Amino acid sequence: MTRELTVALVGATGVVGEQFLQIMEARALPVRELRLLATARSAGRAIPFRGETLTVAETTAEALAGADVVFVSASTEASRHWCPIARDLGAVAFDDSSAFRMEPDVPLVVPEVNGETLRSHRGIIATPNCSTVPVVLTLAPLMRERAVRRVIADTYQSVSGSGGAAVVELREQTAARLADRPHEPEVYPKQIAFNTIPQVDLFLEDGYTKEEWKMIAESRKILGQADLAISATCVRVPTFVAHAAAVHVELDAPLTAAAARVLWSGQDGLAVVDDPVNAGYPTPVDSAHRDPVFVGRVRQDASHPNGLAYWVVSDNLRKGAALNIVQMVEWMLADGCL
Repeated sequence: MTRELTVALVGATGVVGEQFLQIMEARALPVRELRLLATARSAGRAIPFRGETLTVAETTAEALAGADVVFVSASTEASRHWCPIARDLGAVAFDDSSAFRMEPDVPLVVPEVNGETLRSHRGIIATPNCSTVPVVLTLAPLMRERAVRRVIADTYQSVSGSGGAAVVELREQTAARLADRPHEPEVYPKQIAFNTIPQVDLFLEDGYTKEEWKMIAESRKILGQADLAISATCVRVPTFVAHAAAVHVELDAPLTAAAARVLWSGQDGLAVVDDPVNAGYPTPVDSAHRDPVFVGRVRQDASHPNGLAYWVVSDNLRKGAALNIVQMVEWMLADGCL
């Protein structure tokens, strides 16, 4: 018999919280009791789940007591506060922020890539950045065939990665610009409508942004290659859902595009869409509200005999966040380590 869980969802009213609810319902996660939690400002909201209407409560230690699993999808500060409390109350806390990702004793997991690390958890488990997940999911099958020498990943990230306020800003700013009206940016440092912004998160002293360093450090940890040569440039683009990346990989020996497609086709979580002459390539619109990571446009890198270039897209709110965490719970239930 499948174990039924008491689940607490911190951040239930956010854009990722909404995805958690949809995914738990669609995948029939064995939930005995679901507690929807948020800030005091959001408490009292009614949210439907599995034919019932649940009321959002304020996040407190009392609300977390007795939970088997706690999903935390709020601010980094909230994660730092609530995850240790949930752990100390006996739950396993799954965190969607960057608060614990690089802690040595916290597993950072894409279940299809390094699910076995879930067995070593000490009460807190982290999901990677939404731009890291699709890149490592495409690299892992290649690494089973070849050693990866270098990776360059340039991302094109949707506004939903910044939260609900950014979605509203893009919508309102687009309408304003179409009507030739001014609309001052508030969420972003520059206009996002009809524009691209080569800044995701804050800049560091070396000129990289925090988002770019997240991709670099997290990829190394997930793939188990502490010295992997990897660089990233993260760009915010005026799309609502789904992040894309142009990836260039240098291997230790040549690998054909056809061989890469075969490797990817055998990888759980990946869908190959690679018929570019007939517009067979993934786009954010194609991948929005869908579970797989989509990969295509694979070709030999013209700059290196051992190189591959390809394009990868995934829904940042689903596989980039909520779905990946729900899959961790499913993996652990099947393995018996939850």
